Amino acid sequence: MDYLIPANSKKGQLYFNLFKGIDLIILLIGGLLTTLTLFIIKGDGLILIMIKLLPIMTSLFLVFPVAYYHNVRVFIKELYVYLSSRRRYDWKGWCMRSVGNEQASGPNK
Repeated sequence: MDYLIPANSKKGQLYFNLFKGIDLIILLIGGLLTTLTLFIIKGDGLILIMIKLLPIMTSLFLVFPVAYYHNVRVFIKELYVYLSSRRRYDWKGWCMRSVGNEQASGPNK
């Protein structure tokens, strides 16, 4: 009675096997803002076209899949958590008392 779970079994919980609900909301908002900017901003220059397409390009960048992470948005979140978390780790192992005694009686004392 061994069970074999396929590597992509979690993809069945996603919309279109790729997006979480928040990802679709981000894409929808980016698409709506892009549509609004297409109607509001007049002009056909390269800079204006890039400004018009900036919301959808940003939202596509955030939901783009990345290896080992769900997408770029999740990677940025994990990077922020890592960089903003505490970096000093206190030793609390089974030999903590012996480490403390060695430091107290070490050659620098």
